[in-house]
Amino acid sequence: MTSLSHHSIARVDYATIGSVYPREVGRNSFLGSHGRGDSHRVIVLTTDRGAVGWGPHLGALGDPARFVGRSVAELIDPARGVIDDARTLDYALHDLAGIILDMPVYALLGDAGSKHLRVYSGGIYLDDLDPTDAPSGLAAITRNLSQDAALGFRDFKLKLGRGYRWMSPAAGLKRDIEVTRLARDLYPQARILVDANDAYSPNLVAEYLEATADTGLYWIEEMFRERRDDMLELRRLVNQISPTTLIADGEYRPDVPAVLQLAAEGLVDVLLMDVVGFGLTAWRQIMPQILGTSARMSPHAWGWPLKTLYAAQIGAGLGRTDIVEGVPGDITNVDASGYRFEDGVMSLPERPGFGLALLEDAFL
Repeated sequence: MTSLSHHSIARVDYATIGSVYPREVGRNSFLGSHGRGDSHRVIVLTTDRGAVGWGPHLGALGDPARFVGRSVAELIDPARGVIDDARTLDYALHDLAGIILDMPVYALLGDAGSKHLRVYSGGIYLDDLDPTDAPSGLAAITRNLSQDAALGFRDFKLKLGRGYRWMSPAAGLKRDIEVTRLARDLYPQARILVDANDAYSPNLVAEYLEATADTGLYWIEEMFRERRDDMLELRRLVNQISPTTLIADGEYRPDVPAVLQLAAEGLVDVLLMDVVGFGLTAWRQIMPQILGTSARMSPHAWGWPLKTLYAAQIGAGLGRTDIVEGVPGDITNVDASGYRFEDGVMSLPERPGFGLALLEDAFL
């Protein structure tokens, strides 16, 4: 096995990959249309021995060309992650280390979880509200659920919060309830997750749970900003009305120490910090604190189908992951054929690094 110290960064290049959703993805509780996908700049590292690793470019963290000539061993410790100054290279360096050491990333992370993980569709947005001049109503939710089921998903996350910006509070709550019950009626075996993007209040949560408790919600996500007093009330409501439902939080601009404290107090069951925005090394660093609680983890992955694959690698490597957020759609300019997704379960490849190869078109 070649040591990381035998490789130095010889070249830093850039490439472009894409995300293509199977349909126009509509609004959430406070944002408008999420479109049909996007293009993404990625960073490509090549060593003086010809090893190549790549990952998202976190451009705000400085020019990565400054790392040319540095030993890979100076930039990443396989047991702990990247050095602070190299956070812009977090995923690219993990990929590169796995390639050099001939190990999947999940093995670098500890191989503590399953390599076969349930993946839910995170793509059920508020499409019933579009088009604005003739809203399609529940037929759009039925269509989208069916489309994602045909893509292999067996579990679904539903966006809530129509009454925050788009409908009156009463009408929005009524529709949120109708959508939840519709999904349960159509897919009686599915795990149903819901996400309000902080658009609810404790009182609204109480009304919603009373109306949907019999649907067996798997988790409720980001019902409101994670203030401790409100989270205490949320725990009381869940315990009283829907005791098997999990509370998930920590995605949107999290105060991470505060969220970890909530998890330690049993007020958050599933931690959601973003795959890319939070970072792989950051997940590795907080894992000892998570292991001191009963909390699970499921890094937020919406936006890029690529992030779903990263989240699965994190779950397989660090453990404490029961389900992963799926982004319905395709990744362009990437060979992801080693990953298998069948009947709601993602199976990871044994290939080194993340097991993903950039295609020639990524460099055009």
